[in-house]
Amino acid sequence: MVFPLYFEVINQIGTAAFAVAGYLVGARKRLDLLGVVIVALLTGIGGGIMRDVLVNRTPRVFVDALPLYTIFVTLGVSWLIKLHQRHTGMLRKLFIVADSIGLVAFSLAGAHVGMDSGLNLFGVCFLGFVTAVGGGLVRDVMVNDVPFILREDFYGTVAILLSVALYVCRQYGMEGPAAEWSLFGLGLALRLVAHKRDFKLPKVEG
Repeated sequence: MVFPLYFEVINQIGTAAFAVAGYLVGARKRLDLLGVVIVALLTGIGGGIMRDVLVNRTPRVFVDALPLYTIFVTLGVSWLIKLHQRHTGMLRKLFIVADSIGLVAFSLAGAHVGMDSGLNLFGVCFLGFVTAVGGGLVRDVMVNDVPFILREDFYGTVAILLSVALYVCRQYGMEGPAAEWSLFGLGLALRLVAHKRDFKLPKVEG
């Protein structure tokens, strides 16, 4: 499956962002070099592998090395600039921004695969959700953290909203660079504002 160039750029931005998020988690947990690489790799490609298995495709990373190049270059740069040595408050902010960028980009990537596979709206949303949260879920379980998706109400919600929006854009013939970069920007802004303002979904109370 070949994505348009503009969308490939969004996808690689997401891969690099998730690699940074994994790197920061590995450094915070004081893992050795191999541990950091494994955590960053799983964060960057875990969701995509789950997505591809669900639609009966060979995972992209097994046939196209570009995501791996992106991850290893990102890790190399992160190590060279000693990203992990910033003060704790800065590291927390960097993690939230990087993880949010990855979430938004991979939500759109998953939704794209769902639509190109001929899935209905539910299938598109499900693939967008799995692609966006799958790698982070594996990462958090590996380092014995409560998964982000269980702690942040407006984490998975953003993935679903973006998947619905992209599906609607295609249905009405509005899909293209302007629409998708706009969705990327809006999704990122929503995620960051939701985190800062601590937005919560309504609770079901008896």
